[in-house]
Amino acid sequence: MCNGFEQEIAYRAYVAAMELVGLGVPTVQTELDLPPREHVHIRDDAAVVRAAGNGVELALMRFGFPPAHPRGGVVFNFRAEGRRFASSNRCLIPASAFFEYTGAKSPKDRHRFTAHAEPFFCIAGLWRTAADGGAPNFTMLTVEPGPDVAPYHDRQIVVLPKESWGAWLSLSKPESDLLTASPAGTFDVLTEPGGRARQASLLP
Repeated sequence: MCNGFEQEIAYRAYVAAMELVGLGVPTVQTELDLPPREHVHIRDDAAVVRAAGNGVELALMRFGFPPAHPRGGVVFNFRAEGRRFASSNRCLIPASAFFEYTGAKSPKDRHRFTAHAEPFFCIAGLWRTAADGGAPNFTMLTVEPGPDVAPYHDRQIVVLPKESWGAWLSLSKPESDLLTASPAGTFDVLTEPGGRARQASLLP
């Protein structure tokens, strides 16, 4: 399952995309609210988009819901099928790439998925306040894979098209219409044999 993603997004590209889809961005926020992350792992902090007033804001949150019981694991992926989310805190997780791994032994091959012809994309997510008063936690929603992801994994995170970003935050459309697999051609895939690290660079 997707347990890591990349968040190397130029702030001006983020603002332009949000304005394009009619989501207002607070003037008090800057590029400091979207710091570059070459690889966000489980329990790492990352910038998440949530509804705020008549627009959206970036908030720093921790990747993964805490375990539901002492022996449980961190919930970093949350199955979307058959569920309703009207009473949940919904969010968008901006990402420049996400990763899947294949292979029986370590080091496994890493497959880096990026949006075709777009500088970044948004993943459908949920967030919760932290019981200890720390940073809120977020998780990614998943569905059956689309044709781009199916050769690498039997599930995929929900990557929302731009026109659905606002609809997910407001839940102005049914979950069954929003939380679907990505169509063919959504992603470009770069395979890194043995998980070879990529040179990090912030998008211009």
